[in-house]
Amino acid sequence: MPGLSPDLPRTRDEAKQRAKALRQDLFARGVKITYSQALERVAAELGFRDWNTAVARLSNDPDFRIAVGDTVSGTYLKQPFTARVLAVREMSGGSHFEVTLDLEEAVDVVTFDGFSNFRRRVSGTVDDRGISPARTGDGEPQLVIQPLSSALA
Repeated sequence: MPGLSPDLPRTRDEAKQRAKALRQDLFARGVKITYSQALERVAAELGFRDWNTAVARLSNDPDFRIAVGDTVSGTYLKQPFTARVLAVREMSGGSHFEVTLDLEEAVDVVTFDGFSNFRRRVSGTVDDRGISPARTGDGEPQLVIQPLSSALA
């Protein structure tokens, strides 16, 4: 699949929503196009030859899939880690996941030089890309997870 920027649709449903919004935006500017034409424009924007190709290549499955026992990597409070998934619970119809991780090595979650707080087990919520909606003081995600291997594979 062509490389998608974070702002572009990643699923069929998102592409359809984008086509509807595109059509409404153009209509507000006095340009009338059909829904089919809007779908074709979105497909082209995504780098596909046509809408049928886009439908065949886009999925409605989330990009982010983890299960108990999987090995993941990522960052927690900007500290890199590798961990085993101890628990995962789907939330909000699959748009978010509550996860508990057992880190291979404890990470220091305090940035102050005169104090440390090492954590080996962490829990948090991530979206369907593995990125926490909660942010650190400087705007970085508190938790970012990338699947490495699946216990089910």
